[in-house]
Amino acid sequence: MKSRILALVAAMTATVAFAAMELTEAEVRKVDLDTNKVTLKHGEIKNLEMPPMTMVFQVKEPEMARALKAGDKVMFSAEKVGGKLTIVHIEPVK
Repeated sequence: MKSRILALVAAMTATVAFAAMELTEAEVRKVDLDTNKVTLKHGEIKNLEMPPMTMVFQVKEPEMARALKAGDKVMFSAEKVGGKLTIVHIEPVK
């Protein structure tokens, strides 16, 4: 019973964290599948205190890069993971 409660609390915490994630608008400029890196021209990334610019990001999961192509409009969230700026969530603009 205790493990079920802990699992439920962990799932709820992850859901709240995802819901609170602030997304940034961007345009994909380049996708490098060999290195799992994506170049984005992005707006301000508030959680990283980063002004709008064009830069290269690592992707958390290789599937993220495979789903993208140059010119795609996206919303994304990035964090510093292991000292590298990493896309942790990305979705197409609808």
